[in-house]
Amino acid sequence: MRRLIVTIGCTAALSALITSCSAPAATEATKSPKKAGFLAVADTSATGRGPLTVQLDYDSVEEDGLDPQSADTARSWSLGSLVYEPLVTVGPDFSIKPLLASSWTQPDATTYVFTLRKGVTFSNGRALTTADVVGSLQRLLKLPAPYARQLGPVASVKATGPDQVTVKLSRAYTPFLAALANTPAAILPMKEVNDGSLDLKKEMLGTGPFTVKEHKQDQHWVFAPSTSYRDAARLRISELNVKIVPQETTRLAALRNGSADFVFFNNVDTLDQLAGTRNAKAVSQRNSDFYYLIQNAKNKNSPLANQKVRFALNSALDRGQIASVAFGGKTQPTGVTPTVLPGACDPTKLPGAEAGTSSAKQALQAALKEAGFKDLTLRLAVYNSEPANAQIAQVIQQQYAKAGVTVKILKYDTSTYISKIYGEKPDFDLAISWFAGYVDPAMVTRWWNPEVAGFSAAFLNNDVELNKLIDKASGQPAGSARNTSLTEVCERVDTNAALLPLVTRPAVIGYRTDKVSPTLHSNEGYGNILRNIVDFTLPSAK
Repeated sequence: MRRLIVTIGCTAALSALITSCSAPAATEATKSPKKAGFLAVADTSATGRGPLTVQLDYDSVEEDGLDPQSADTARSWSLGSLVYEPLVTVGPDFSIKPLLASSWTQPDATTYVFTLRKGVTFSNGRALTTADVVGSLQRLLKLPAPYARQLGPVASVKATGPDQVTVKLSRAYTPFLAALANTPAAILPMKEVNDGSLDLKKEMLGTGPFTVKEHKQDQHWVFAPSTSYRDAARLRISELNVKIVPQETTRLAALRNGSADFVFFNNVDTLDQLAGTRNAKAVSQRNSDFYYLIQNAKNKNSPLANQKVRFALNSALDRGQIASVAFGGKTQPTGVTPTVLPGACDPTKLPGAEAGTSSAKQALQAALKEAGFKDLTLRLAVYNSEPANAQIAQVIQQQYAKAGVTVKILKYDTSTYISKIYGEKPDFDLAISWFAGYVDPAMVTRWWNPEVAGFSAAFLNNDVELNKLIDKASGQPAGSARNTSLTEVCERVDTNAALLPLVTRPAVIGYRTDKVSPTLHSNEGYGNILRNIVDFTLPSAK
């Protein structure tokens, strides 16, 4: 709520005042991390063992229940990662690291040969086999789930040795390893899946460090250590209790009074609110996730069906002001390639930013006249479970007002929002949401192709030229040529102005220093705040 008040106060003032509003308060989070690439590194001298209580804002909510391969939300990926593991994982610098694959080779641009780690078993005690790997990837590729489309042009998956699996692509696809590094690409116990003894929608059985002891939807999870986990002796947590607590203030109080040990927050104000709190610390994790603004281009009766109108509105946006006013400078403007990733385009050099806010009103009036409209009043939809959405909406409302546009902000519960934006009959002009940004800059661009994404077809016209640019960038190796292609993708998205990236989405993690010593990456691409939980240590007095 405080940030909301700050938002109104800042935007009502002259732009010169915005600088003072954006200056972050000094907190422990502003101190340099102990190790490059890490916000925190677990204290290995701590020898305690015991339970850990985590509080999250919402539970996994998936149409296919607990099936990790069809999960399409970051929260499901995070919880699923406690039980399931993919072939590879992500390092603190977004690089790809071995996990269930101990190594891999790439003999040519379209062939990947994975060698499986020895000594890996599922939580039922059965050893991991190449058949599990082949079957899992083939199953994922057949699913209609959006994430399956991130694997790219896989032509075949075959066992090519007792501990070796070879994947062949029909053409070069640079994000392939990055796509494998997320929970939906986890390796499943295919013997049990195929013989019907395991229903993936209702049960979880993986190679990861935990098993599910209890789950009550939207209330809590209880995880127990897997005795079959290959590194079980290193695990210090005897029981992991994950409580779903939607109210941000309640989670904040729980961390302060010690009833929660490790907590996720949406609100960057938490950094200030926890400053000085005894035995509590908050850190801001840099995410590739980003917020976006939809300008519904498929409503033929709306001025937004006109590209010139959409682009004029795009040029009225000041992403730097959104970052400073709505987030206190804890986030960054971004193009369609997440700013924090190597090779991303510079959002300040895109056509909308270069056109500038000063000429937006005049350009908009000309575009409206050409399209046969005079005045413009738009409905901006947000869902109320994430406070930042409303904060961004207020800044945009005021920026568009300067261009002569009236914006009415409509707040919905999540299910109503989904129905109005992604339903069969979309009913909105503008809407705010966010995407996971992943760890390769070409991955998220695929959602700008409605034929690939599916869900964006409700409001996004198919742009054949953009699709060609996305495919070109996806097939190029990292380097200057690819960076140029990614910039072309950014420019095309920015000019079309139907689905507009805004700013990166920060994550605030709070923890009790007297209860847990976590290892936390400075960067995260899949929204997984529970990554590295095997490395967490506990004080001996716990």
